[in-house]
Amino acid sequence: MSHLERQIVSSGSPYEPVIGFARAVRLGNMIAISGTAPLAPDGRTVAPGDAAAQTRRCLEIIQAALEQLGADLSAVMRTRIFLTRAEDWEQVGRVHGEFFGAARPASTMVQVARLLDPQWLVEIEADALLPGGAS
Repeated sequence: MSHLERQIVSSGSPYEPVIGFARAVRLGNMIAISGTAPLAPDGRTVAPGDAAAQTRRCLEIIQAALEQLGADLSAVMRTRIFLTRAEDWEQVGRVHGEFFGAARPASTMVQVARLLDPQWLVEIEADALLPGGAS
């Protein structure tokens, strides 16, 4: 079995080394992006109460992580969307559609009791696959 190079993108969170996670990991041609919350660069929650704006922020963070690993949104094959309010599904879905358009990744949207911060209405994970083998 060959050893694949691991590339990691950090969110800058002080919890990453304590918990043992990264914003995103690329292993060969696969990219996994951790649950992404609607945080501004200063760590504050973006747009409390606005699920569409929070979704947009989550997807901007995901897009930036992909770019750091040599990919873009067209490489995303699956997203997982966690909502605290089921009634937000349409506005969240519309923003998801704005970002992914023709790429149309497989996607799951579920309601959860709550996320780690009660101001977060949405959190999103993504998996991407680049063409070819290991790099």
